[in-house]
Amino acid sequence: MLRSQGRREGEFRSWDGIRRYLTCVQPVLSDWTASEVATLREITQQQVEDAVNGLSGHARRQLASVLRSLFRSLKRQRVVFRDPARNLPVGDLKGMPRSVPSDLLAGLLDHAATPLGRLTVALAAVHAVSGHDMRTIRTADVDLARGTVEIRRGLLRHTLYLEQFTHRLAAEWLTYRHRRWPTSTNPHLLVSQKTALDPDQLAVNIGTLRGVLPKGVTLDGLRQDRILDEALECGDPLKLMRLFGIMEKTAMHYVGAAHPGGCVGCWIRRGTGRRCWRAL
Repeated sequence: MLRSQGRREGEFRSWDGIRRYLTCVQPVLSDWTASEVATLREITQQQVEDAVNGLSGHARRQLASVLRSLFRSLKRQRVVFRDPARNLPVGDLKGMPRSVPSDLLAGLLDHAATPLGRLTVALAAVHAVSGHDMRTIRTADVDLARGTVEIRRGLLRHTLYLEQFTHRLAAEWLTYRHRRWPTSTNPHLLVSQKTALDPDQLAVNIGTLRGVLPKGVTLDGLRQDRILDEALECGDPLKLMRLFGIMEKTAMHYVGAAHPGGCVGCWIRRGTGRRCWRAL
């Protein structure tokens, strides 16, 4: 069907594209087969949601896109009667940030056996730094004397103020980095054995950062958990924006998830002497 050879003419796909789709969706199809599903007509919306539940970032977006494309094509060709992936969002499954279970958070630093791993966990779980932002931090952006780290986001800058715990881990990593690769010219703060002496001065691979976490924990999950925890504590989107360098829409999204019965407008207007129209 993806080669436009079905009952109805459709979008023509290359063999490389079809192979990428199959590689992504094959584990899911195998799981459904193992659960004694005889045909894709039996697949329900809940089974589709369960297939992507637990994934995040690029892996989730890719699988969600493939499942939507698969069932859309089958529905167009009248192979299935309904499309269980029709309402499957490519982003977050429920559209709301989710907390990391406390049992997974416990012992994360014990699992991270290296200075790189411990600093990665601290940046994600304490300061809600994303994996992309971690890779862009340069050694020159770290000021241990002032206890700050500058995050580069295009032309924008966000300053992290390190508490004692993360400050100590940052100092330990810098010491280890200098002793391990004293001749390294890579300007990035986080480096691996492969990138430390790389003449192209590449950033550390995102897979290396994810590899320091135990199974079931992701960098995105730790970041969401930290911001959501702060939103539960204060419920103030302005504080979230200052603390984590996030945009207004994102901050309001987290406050809405933490306090579904509250009015975000009241928090924004707090201290201005003006009343929110919702309270009138």
